[in-house]
Amino acid sequence: MSKLSTRKKEMPPWRATPSEAGDQSDERCPICLDKFQNKRQLNCKHEFCKDCLKQAEAANGPICPICRVVFGKIIGDQPDGRMSHQILTFPLPGYSDCGTIKISYEIQSGTQTAKHPNPGQHLYGIHRTAYLPDNKEGNEVLRLLKKAFDQRLIFTVGTSRTTGLDGQVTWNDIHHKTSMSGGAESFGYPDPEYLSRVKEELKAKGIE
Repeated sequence: MSKLSTRKKEMPPWRATPSEAGDQSDERCPICLDKFQNKRQLNCKHEFCKDCLKQAEAANGPICPICRVVFGKIIGDQPDGRMSHQILTFPLPGYSDCGTIKISYEIQSGTQTAKHPNPGQHLYGIHRTAYLPDNKEGNEVLRLLKKAFDQRLIFTVGTSRTTGLDGQVTWNDIHHKTSMSGGAESFGYPDPEYLSRVKEELKAKGIE
């Protein structure tokens, strides 16, 4: 029987804390708390047994269990759909020197897959619109959002916060401005910190 199989039941939760990890100079894996087997070091410098890291990745994706830095490509469970955009000539509040990028998302209705909460049940599609300023930073965010959409990270499937219904396509923790005005409390502009915030949200999912 392998070393890994004999200690599975003693392994702590996949997300190890710095206190649990301790000083890695003692050559112990912070997941199984035993001596390294086939040690792998991530770009963030944290080290793990190869098989321990493989199991952690299967559970939570390619995210360091200690510092949460993404070390691979995260693919979400967003259903099939389409993302498009167009340029509007009028400006957003707070961005009087440029036009507006209007983003359109269309997610098709269908059947939930094994990745979703209720496989085989109906999936209710949606159409969503969002806005960005048509300047250098706005176009950078557009590029990042397109990358996130292609990796199926913009939407997920779950319970609607507004209706309470299951099997709904919902936003997946990457905030969008769905209104052109009204300020942050109305998911609109002006909101001078929005572009920097959404870039941080995207970075947390490995999109940069």
